[in-house]
Amino acid sequence: MYLADHRDEFQQGLEAIEVRPLRRPADVIGNAIKVARIATGEEEEDMPPDDGKDKAAQEMGRKGAKARADKLSPERRAEIARKAAAKRWKRT
Repeated sequence: MYLADHRDEFQQGLEAIEVRPLRRPADVIGNAIKVARIATGEEEEDMPPDDGKDKAAQEMGRKGAKARADKLSPERRAEIARKAAAKRWKRT
């Protein structure tokens, strides 16, 4: 049996995988398991504390977006939304 013959090498490989820092998995089930481990305290969340973006610029962007939304009429907002939806549906 192949696995029985190489059990030590296999175990070392598993230990190496567990040692390095893991990002959140891209698949849904793997991500759910990661979130559950973080929630139960089995793992620490390894999110970077800073995303490197200027916080003042982010705040200005939020203010600008709100000001633009307040300035637009409901008809214009609806027109923009219709146009965006048409573009989304056209791609599929």
